[in-house]
Amino acid sequence: MNYTEYKMKFAFSIYKPTTLALVFSASLISCQPAATNNTQNMAPEGPTLSLLSEKAGRLGIYQQVKLSADLSAISDKQKQMLSLLIDAAKVMDDLFWRQAFGDNKEKFIASINDPATREFARINYGPWDRLDGDAVFLSQSKEKPLGAQFYPSDMSKQEFEQADFDDKTGLYSMVVRDAAGQLSAIPYASFFATELNQAAALLRQAADLAEDQHFADYLRLRADALLSNDYQASDFAWMDMKTNPIELVIGPIETYEDQLFGYRAAFEAYVLLKDLSWSEKLSKFAAFLPELQQGLPVAPEYKAQMPGTDADLNAYDVIYYAGHANAGSKTIAINLPNDETVQLEKGTRRLQLKNAMQAKFDHIMLPIAQELIVPEQRQHITFNAFFANTMFHEVAHGLGVKSVLGTEENVRQALKEHASALEEGKADILGVYMVRQLLAKGVIDEGTLEDYYVTFMAGIFRSVRFGASSAHGKANMIRFNFFNEYDAFSRNEDGLYQVNMAKMSEAVDALSNLILTLQGDGDYTGVDKLVADKGVIKTQLAEDLARLTAAAIPVDIDFEQGSDVLGL
Repeated sequence: MNYTEYKMKFAFSIYKPTTLALVFSASLISCQPAATNNTQNMAPEGPTLSLLSEKAGRLGIYQQVKLSADLSAISDKQKQMLSLLIDAAKVMDDLFWRQAFGDNKEKFIASINDPATREFARINYGPWDRLDGDAVFLSQSKEKPLGAQFYPSDMSKQEFEQADFDDKTGLYSMVVRDAAGQLSAIPYASFFATELNQAAALLRQAADLAEDQHFADYLRLRADALLSNDYQASDFAWMDMKTNPIELVIGPIETYEDQLFGYRAAFEAYVLLKDLSWSEKLSKFAAFLPELQQGLPVAPEYKAQMPGTDADLNAYDVIYYAGHANAGSKTIAINLPNDETVQLEKGTRRLQLKNAMQAKFDHIMLPIAQELIVPEQRQHITFNAFFANTMFHEVAHGLGVKSVLGTEENVRQALKEHASALEEGKADILGVYMVRQLLAKGVIDEGTLEDYYVTFMAGIFRSVRFGASSAHGKANMIRFNFFNEYDAFSRNEDGLYQVNMAKMSEAVDALSNLILTLQGDGDYTGVDKLVADKGVIKTQLAEDLARLTAAAIPVDIDFEQGSDVLGL
């Protein structure tokens, strides 16, 4: 799972629906031809798309960061390989455009005259502001479908649930209408055959240049997977890689883009370089995973599904993001693979994206602390604590339960569109729980518990700004409101927040128990109620977040990246 993460007053649609006068009425959406999902996300021939006047302040919410890296330690052959991997990543980027927006990307981009608005559309992969609840920001545009382009535009949720067809809830297929108008699923390998053949060829060329045999094997298996729709063998191979200095994550991976059901995976890619010194610091933590699982603050039956322990923690510098990973808020840590079978047998790998993390800490976390944290606790906002909280978020994805107790149904399927938000909430809260446990054992020997708690609190303000459409944003809203009820923090008359250390520990345990129980029970109704009750931005917090906007603190980062930036 990925841990992803504004300069105007926000209109969070989860508590105040946004009125969009220029959005097409849903009644005007025409039925699509058989076996296609394409929708026209812009007006017919001719019009120039312009920024809605009320969105004028949104264009500056991203801090641009150059994704450069020191390539002096790698050979010329490896540099050639990096160029091929970046080219393959660009194919994933194009495929994500199709999944998120539709087939008419070039026409859409060309219809926007203003360069700043065009760049904002590129960052968002369409006319929807991903950090403002997917609100429309361009004229002549309609609301974003909850199911993106994974489903026919005229399909209702009820129709899907009543239909019976092969691969109905599959990760790697597009739902379309067949010649008879009935729903059916087409595997990605067929639906995107041309592009996936191109990407597979690039991966095989890169494999021929790879100097690490395990990495070469993985690249060939991943190329096969793109064309067969069967990713498990390549996931197992990815778990076996330990010594490769260059890393690639590529394919259809996360399901966040499917906000209708959370079933379909979106294409993305990361090209990475391992930071050997930081990775060495992290290696000692993997041995404690079984003990951490057994110590979770929940009844024994909810922690009996022990994950595999053949897992590792490593730090990387990112040199290229593509597709879902690059849309809106940028990922700073990865916990993969998502395949429950691989997780139970092998565990997961946790990749900490150190250079992206440092950029967010410098440009966002520290300024937020100056605005919202009491002066006497600001010294506890540290990069080491931010790094550790993020790292153990990814560790926590591998803990807890994968299947609903007493059944073979996985939690993701049982909790449907709420699965991602609850899983991100679990990872956040269990991550800080683990930090507390390891500090007490002396395994973590840097900083104090107050460092990790205060940095965690500042991190809530950072992530909650991602808005209602983000699983991470919803998870942070729930946690903030839960912590408020437990008096885990206080707010003084100057609008500054202070962590209550004793109450924070109590709240962490209580929320951990609640989330793990909801997942283990597959309690969709309970999760739905939790999201409705606590997954909202209330008035006081909205006003405090507006202060961050007034202070011109960016919401997230965007990348200047590619072979030219790297000098390849």
